[in-house]
Amino acid sequence: MTPAITAAKRAGVRHSVHRYDHDPGAESYGMEAADKLHLDPARVFKTLVAAVTGAGGDGFAVALVPVAHSLDLKRLASALGAKKAEMAAVADAERITGYQVGGISPLGQKRRLKTVIDASASGQATIFVSAGRRGLQIELAPADLARLTNAISAPIATE
Repeated sequence: MTPAITAAKRAGVRHSVHRYDHDPGAESYGMEAADKLHLDPARVFKTLVAAVTGAGGDGFAVALVPVAHSLDLKRLASALGAKKAEMAAVADAERITGYQVGGISPLGQKRRLKTVIDASASGQATIFVSAGRRGLQIELAPADLARLTNAISAPIATE
């Protein structure tokens, strides 16, 4: 049981947990999850932590994008009303969320961060995000994830 799974259970949202054998040598944690769980990469979202600055947006934020795409930092900053966004240092991401990189979940973090989910999630019945540990994914409806994280939706992914 991880804080992410506990958060979903406490909220009473329909979800399912999926486990797979994580390969420590995997180049991409998200693509590994999609491959090992035989999922369309468009349904598997990676959780990225960014530092945002300017226009009252100073601090950290969470961005969720499909694993086969990259995060467009300019679009993320714009969605948050900030002037600039850059990827957070690994140490900061782990300290702020309470999770290890490759297992950072948008759910059950140490403190709630502003969260933006790529708009493509709304076209899926369910999506998969890290359940708080490498080799562990949680599947839930995008609307439930948005409600639990108080997220906004915006087109923040790029190919």
